[in-house]
Amino acid sequence: MKAVQFAGFGPPDVLELIDAPTPKATDGNAVVQISAAAINPSDVKNVAGQMEGTVVPRIPGRDFAGIVVDGPDNWVGVEVFGTGGDIGFTRDGSHAEALLLPAEALVRKPANLSFEQAASIGVNFVVAWLGAIEYGGLHSGETVVIIGVGGGVGGAVAQIAAAHGAIVLGVDRRQPLQATPAARLLSSYIPSNDGAPDEVRRLTAGKGADLVFDTVGGLLFEAALSMAAPRGRVVEIASTGKRRVEFDLTDFYHNETRLIGADSRKRDAIAWARLLANLTDGFERGRYTAPIINAHYPLARAKEAYAAVERGSEGRIVLTP
Repeated sequence: MKAVQFAGFGPPDVLELIDAPTPKATDGNAVVQISAAAINPSDVKNVAGQMEGTVVPRIPGRDFAGIVVDGPDNWVGVEVFGTGGDIGFTRDGSHAEALLLPAEALVRKPANLSFEQAASIGVNFVVAWLGAIEYGGLHSGETVVIIGVGGGVGGAVAQIAAAHGAIVLGVDRRQPLQATPAARLLSSYIPSNDGAPDEVRRLTAGKGADLVFDTVGGLLFEAALSMAAPRGRVVEIASTGKRRVEFDLTDFYHNETRLIGADSRKRDAIAWARLLANLTDGFERGRYTAPIINAHYPLARAKEAYAAVERGSEGRIVLTP
C-alpha cells in the first residue's frame, strides 16, 4: 500500500510517500481501507518531534474514515470512522491507504456524513467533550467562554456547549465565518484583544464565565484566568507561543479558580470509540454539524497538505487516498 512516513523529525519536507506492507487482520484486529484522513495540528507537531512517545519510522495521522476490508465478519464492509491518542504515535497512523486497528476501536460512520466530514470529527470533538463535559462539568444555564472559537476544537466546543444548554461566548482574532457551526451558536463574539476580559465581565453582569475553554493557551493564558467567575473552571489544551506562563497567584486562589489540563492523547482508539459511538446519534439527528472541509489532497501531496495546516487553515484539510 501507499503510505506517508517520516524517518526523522522535522518540517513537513521530511515526509515521504512509501510503499509499505498492506496490513492483515489477526485475532482481535481489523483493517480499514482509508477513504479520508484529516490532518490535525498535532500531526504536524508529531512530525516535528514535539509530541511525546513517537518512535520513528512512523506513519502519522490520527483521524480517519473508511471501510472495513478485513477482520471480524460482522464488520467487513461497514463504513467506520475514528481517532485515538495512540494512532500515528505508538502505532502507525491513518495517512495511508489502510490502517490496522483493534476491532474494539471500530465505530460506524454517521450515515448522513461523507467520509471527508467523518474523518474531520475525531480530535476536535473528543478533546472538546473531554474538556467541556468530562473535566469542565459544563451544564445547562452556565456561561462558557471559548478562546479560539474559530478553530476546529473551538467550534466543536461551541456545538457541545450549546447542545447542553450553555450560553456561548466566543473569543478570537476575527469573527467566525458565517458558514461555520460556531457562528450561529454564539451569544456574543469578542475580539481577542486586551479588552476581552472586561468585555466578558460586562456580558456576564460582572461575574465572569463559569467555564473558560482555552484552545490557545500560552500568550492568552492570563487573560483566560481573568475571565473566570468565582469558583470558575479554566480548561487548557495548548500552549501556543509561550510554554511557560506567569500569573497572579493571590488573585487565583482568592477567586478559587480551578485550572484543568485536557489531553486527548491520554486515551487510545478503543477508549475514544465509546465516545464517538455516543456522538454518532447527535450527528445523524442534526444536533452536531461536521467541520467545513477547506481542501483535499492525495497522499502524494502530503507535504503540501501538512504545510498548509502548519500555516493555519480556517477549515479542515483532508488527505484522500
